[in-house]
Amino acid sequence: MSNITVWFIRCAMIYFVVAILLGLHMSWVGYAGYPYIQIHTHFNLLGWMSMMIFGVAYHILPRFSGRPLWSDKLALVQLYLANIGLIGMAAGWVILSGNGSKGFHIVFSLVEAVSIVLFVINMFLTIKAAPPMPQKPAPDKK
Repeated sequence: MSNITVWFIRCAMIYFVVAILLGLHMSWVGYAGYPYIQIHTHFNLLGWMSMMIFGVAYHILPRFSGRPLWSDKLALVQLYLANIGLIGMAAGWVILSGNGSKGFHIVFSLVEAVSIVLFVINMFLTIKAAPPMPQKPAPDKK
């Protein structure tokens, strides 16, 4: 596996553990009014699930297309932005729970969105480079 695949999968597992710990904390203190529900949810969805999907996609889709990944550098930038965006969003929810400004949260939400767009671009350009599927020869007509 490539380094980028390994790092996305490592990050996914870390976010999964943190999300589970937040879920256990939520069960302990009570769900109603839990201030970190958004962090728990986003660590599960953007952290655990999306990071795992990114990692697996970076490993599998180039192989399916028969070509190398379009840009390893773009994938690395996406890894950094995805993590910065998600951790910033989590911090933004902490700020919001203390009646703080939405600006911090919005900035990091945009960083996360950019990381996802970079992934999509990298995958589209990787898949676009795929050679056409071989055609089956027509049966002989006698």
